Amino acid sequence: MAPVQAETEVSLNMPHWGDGGRRGPAPADPDPGGEPAGGAGVPPGRPVALFAGTTSVLVAAALIGALLAFLEKVPCRAGAWGSYARQFQDACYTDIYPLYYGEGLASGKVPYAGHHVEYPVLIGAAMQGAAWLVRSITDSYSRGREFFDVTVILLVVCAVVGVVATAQVAGPRRRWQALLVALAPGLVLSAFVNWDLTAMALAALGLAAWAAKRGVLAGVLLGLAVAAKFYPLLFFGPLLLLCVRAGRMRDFWVTFGSAAAAWLAVNLPVMIIAPAGWVTFYSFSRTRPADWGSIWYFFEHLGVPVLGATGLGPLNLLSAVTFGAACVAIAALALAAPRRPRLPQLCFLVLAAFLMTNKVWSPQYVIWLVPLAVLARPRFWPYALWQLAEVGYFFGIWGYLIFVYRNGTVIPGYNGIGPGWYFAALLARFGTVALLCGYVVGDVLRPGRDVVRAGGQDDPAGGVLAGAPDRFVLRRGRAAPAGITAIRPRPDAP
Repeated sequence: MAPVQAETEVSLNMPHWGDGGRRGPAPADPDPGGEPAGGAGVPPGRPVALFAGTTSVLVAAALIGALLAFLEKVPCRAGAWGSYARQFQDACYTDIYPLYYGEGLASGKVPYAGHHVEYPVLIGAAMQGAAWLVRSITDSYSRGREFFDVTVILLVVCAVVGVVATAQVAGPRRRWQALLVALAPGLVLSAFVNWDLTAMALAALGLAAWAAKRGVLAGVLLGLAVAAKFYPLLFFGPLLLLCVRAGRMRDFWVTFGSAAAAWLAVNLPVMIIAPAGWVTFYSFSRTRPADWGSIWYFFEHLGVPVLGATGLGPLNLLSAVTFGAACVAIAALALAAPRRPRLPQLCFLVLAAFLMTNKVWSPQYVIWLVPLAVLARPRFWPYALWQLAEVGYFFGIWGYLIFVYRNGTVIPGYNGIGPGWYFAALLARFGTVALLCGYVVGDVLRPGRDVVRAGGQDDPAGGVLAGAPDRFVLRRGRAAPAGITAIRPRPDAP
């Protein structure tokens, strides 16, 4: 393994704190499971890292983050929900409270059958479950507030599960990295805006099961994650590419088949009973225009030719083509990199590409990215810069919605921000995510810079892929003309 090159940025390699900051040479030969030869998980002599990665510390950190997230919503629970402007002035807006009324739950309607819900079925089930628990409260306002509180309890459980599962994916040597998920400012601010923590917890559990070489369980959990939010479906692309490169296609199909079965198990009943309600989520995603947070919304605002096309058809095409091009580039990277990329690296790149090319990029989507960003590249300054941009966008979108709402009039209190500041916040978030992508690509192309592998590990999240030899790699043939890539199977490990 190539020696780790010196960098000016600070590494989040917390285990080095225990040895006075000195970095010893990395073990040369990792075992097939991805741990250093002769080691048993976590090396001794690093008590700070060991303590920070214990389950009790991680659970406590997740609960602290959840408490901060709840306190951020207190002004709305105290009455700001009753004023359109105030909920944005206090930056405490959440979808959960208004959707209790907007989705017909307050009047006893059942998601999909009684009212068409624009969310996948597990979110609809969570809505219905919380509505059922508060049904005996007679006052409509109090019932809506308690619906929010019950939902928050569910989301707190999901936050704790997601943090602990992320620690499992990080591996025994780097469990402390999950602290960066529990206390991520962007995640704390957006935790209770929507139900996204549900999908994050299931997706993290699925990746943890894959890391533990439990392919069927990984598939079931990832399938349920897709039934909560669409984005975990994207993880099967990186998984397919890595299994192709390692020649472990049977493991991929076992996991993918288990995911499909789990997804069908929870979707099929709704598809049969209420097909029109079930399809609402998919038709809504297809027919929505360029919306808040997306780069297309920025181009549309400026009236940029082609990129700012306002027609739904051209917009869908642009979004699909740009995302498809990004996926082709990621696939080439995955199959041609000098060393097989780690699973979180590719998952992060695909998800970031999806968000940057999508028609909407809501504030709470930061929850999707945080665990993968921490796992893909645990270094401080790019991560901190991105989180700063997410915080800026969180407050920027509420300020801009005030500006749009008042439409030139003056309202009591904070009057929001204009398009200039809002789009600056939008571009800052876009740019910092792109920066993180650039760093991750750099680590893939130069694996000696990857701090996760600096200790001699292959991929703590790799499961059956960790330490496996490459079977298929794209390589440029020596005799091939410039620009032509030869495909060569590789029977040996790199």
